[in-house]
Amino acid sequence: MKADNKVVEQLNRLLAFELTSIDQYTSHSRQYEDMGLMKLYERINHEIDDERRHADLLIRRILFLEGEPDMANREKHTIASNVREMLENDLQLEYNNAKTLREVIQYCEQERDYVTRDMLITILRDTEEDHAYWLRIQLGLMDKLGEELYLQSMK
Repeated sequence: MKADNKVVEQLNRLLAFELTSIDQYTSHSRQYEDMGLMKLYERINHEIDDERRHADLLIRRILFLEGEPDMANREKHTIASNVREMLENDLQLEYNNAKTLREVIQYCEQERDYVTRDMLITILRDTEEDHAYWLRIQLGLMDKLGEELYLQSMK
């Protein structure tokens, strides 16, 4: 099914966020493992799987629309060196992704591409209600418990 090239461009824009998230989460999860913070390591590994699933959905939709997935493009990201910065950077990436998802959902509605829109709503729900929410909770716990107690609880 040949689609408007603009829809494919927008999906590739989102794909860049998912691929960036995979890269950033992979680096951070390995850092958590190296620090002995196995609970954070395991949770972020779970997030990597979710981001791969999102990327897979986008790639399949792009191919269905007879477009070409752009596997080379990434969003700017920062690999942090301490836990608070890692969590904050991951949260900011999720916020930026959610903002872009909303923009693309709106575009798909204007173009009457409801199948793509519905797929993106599912990804947005994961982004906001799972990923970003969990990261916000972790930063809140760190503030309430203090960094030392929080880190101790993540071993």
